[in-house]
Amino acid sequence: MSTVRQVADGPELTALLPLPEDVRSRYVSDVNGLTMHILEAGREGDRPLILLLHGFPELAFSWRKMIVPLAQAGFHVVAPDQRGYGRTTGWDADYDGDLAGFRMINLVRDVLALVAALGCREVHAVVGHDFGSPVAAYCALLRPDVFRRVALMSAPFAGPPQRRSSSAPHINEALGKLDPPRKHYQWYYSTREADANMRDCPQGIHAFLRAYYHHKSADWRDNCPYPLKAWAPDELAKMPTYYIMNAGEGMAETVTPHMPSRAEIDACKWLTEDELAIYAGEFARTGFHGGLQWYRCNLPGSLNQELDLFSGRTIDVPSLFIAGKSDWGVYQIPGTFERMQREACTNMRGAHLIEGAGHWVQQERPRETLDLLLPFIASLPT
Repeated sequence: MSTVRQVADGPELTALLPLPEDVRSRYVSDVNGLTMHILEAGREGDRPLILLLHGFPELAFSWRKMIVPLAQAGFHVVAPDQRGYGRTTGWDADYDGDLAGFRMINLVRDVLALVAALGCREVHAVVGHDFGSPVAAYCALLRPDVFRRVALMSAPFAGPPQRRSSSAPHINEALGKLDPPRKHYQWYYSTREADANMRDCPQGIHAFLRAYYHHKSADWRDNCPYPLKAWAPDELAKMPTYYIMNAGEGMAETVTPHMPSRAEIDACKWLTEDELAIYAGEFARTGFHGGLQWYRCNLPGSLNQELDLFSGRTIDVPSLFIAGKSDWGVYQIPGTFERMQREACTNMRGAHLIEGAGHWVQQERPRETLDLLLPFIASLPT
């Protein structure tokens, strides 16, 4: 049963979060330079900790359907607004500012600092969705003594990168030579104009996000993903335009033709208009720059190049992968889904694709997601 809770974010903002009644919102200070906003349940007593890490463009609120069932299973469940998002403060929103805080190693440090601030020494399970998935993966890879299990959702993990020549051509250059020319969404997200294109789009941020979430969900019937043969422009161009965009369009223009009808919106129970309004309100307030900084750090030759120091290291704690069967994210980097199971995770307990779910698997099919996640979390860490 849901109720509306009033949560203040400083003197200027009071937002209404439609949260389950057992979920509370609070702030944790001194988290690697951040004041981190978290949603949590099951805090009472000495319970094992579960961390839920969201992706882009999302919030801690994206875990609203997972938090209470996991707490009822006997865990202290915490979902933070990560660096760059929501009500978490202390990060640099300037496009020309210091990107170093958004590199992957520091995002892992954010999570470790949150664990310490919560008074814990270890995490029973860290769960990451979308861009939260590689953060969770590196948590488990770099600090298996702290993170005892890891569940990855929607974005498979192939292991740390190998050293690459800085002179290697970028795939975005090759995509631009196609007819018609295309571009990779991650390169677009690294541009200065991406934030304003989405935040100030003509249709309004609420309508933009409705189209974006719909376009990547199982509700968009043309999401029928399959493995691609190679990291090559002709193969990548087979993906929908939300991944391989038309060269002359921003993301706002990309998703506009796929805006669902009024009837489809009314039928969408996994993301109601009231729930969508939370996302629209938060991103209208903060912009998208915070999340987009993560993509800028992820490009070849960027700050995340330091991750190749860990090349060859594997995730050895128990691991699980869950995604929607209609999620192109599983295959957007050819071979990653297979390498995750074969090489990167040495203690993989399962890789599951849920029927009737797209990219937002824990929101689109929460019951089915929990049916896979709960037995994994309850298993012994052997």
